[in-house]
Amino acid sequence: MKREAKTKRKARLLLLCLAAFWCLTACAVKDAPESAAGSVLVDPSGAQIRVPDRVDTLAVLGPSLAEMVAALGYGEKVAACDASSVGVEGLKEDALVLDLVSPDMEQLFVLKPDVLFVTNLSLYDQENPYQTLIDAGTCVVCVPTSDSIADIQSDIAFVASVLGAEEKGQEVIRAMQEQVDQIARIGKTIKDKKTVYFEIAAAPGMYSFGDGVFLNELLELAGAENILASESGWIGVTEEAVVSADPDVILTNVDYLEDPVGEILSRPGWEAVAAVRDKAVYSIDNVASSRPDQNVVKALRQIAAAVYPEYYGE
Repeated sequence: MKREAKTKRKARLLLLCLAAFWCLTACAVKDAPESAAGSVLVDPSGAQIRVPDRVDTLAVLGPSLAEMVAALGYGEKVAACDASSVGVEGLKEDALVLDLVSPDMEQLFVLKPDVLFVTNLSLYDQENPYQTLIDAGTCVVCVPTSDSIADIQSDIAFVASVLGAEEKGQEVIRAMQEQVDQIARIGKTIKDKKTVYFEIAAAPGMYSFGDGVFLNELLELAGAENILASESGWIGVTEEAVVSADPDVILTNVDYLEDPVGEILSRPGWEAVAAVRDKAVYSIDNVASSRPDQNVVKALRQIAAAVYPEYYGE
């Protein structure tokens, strides 16, 4: 029953992600100005915002945004966050915990943060849900989920600009880019590319991704080929499609099963799949591979080492 409950929660989150993806457009503006304090700007969702001259209190709804804010040195100013952000290193430990999808607006109104960062998952089906908060003086910044490393870096720069931490933002971006470049340099030299299936939801409701998702970019940077690269976005997958593609390597970031690797290796009918036959099935950190922020480089390193240990092994 416990496994079934976790599976249902995972499925609900996937459906919410897909709903948000289709209900909202991608970021309209990605370039952050040199200095945002006191300025009227357009945030990545296309909404006009006024950035406060001083930021003392923050609320963050979205774990990727929480990790960005913490990396920029503003974690102790986060007075409220969503449940998935609890435990983010550098975040204030006694922060008020709110629901990510439908936060308690009364609690936010009482808190009156200077800035509220949200993703396109928060109240995505409502029009102007934060207007009362905005009228009370809170700067609400929406940063929709990014689908490329370049967009993630632009988001970091924008968040840093809102906080008045432009220099620190560039430092975070440089450190991220250095690790990306290290992997990419090696990935470009690999001629005999391995095919990979990356599973983000296990059977029977298998999910993965095609082109236009940052995880696909990570695979390509490492020198691998996604068996679903001809598809686009987040997609449902059939067992027949994976077995037919016969991937050399299978990766999974499923974290709601006790042994996701073992589950894949024991699937009936998968015995002839090269990755299963060769036991080339590996687990990738769920947090690093699920949150579009600077920490995706951890997932990139794990992917590279799993697919090509002869090139990237320690």
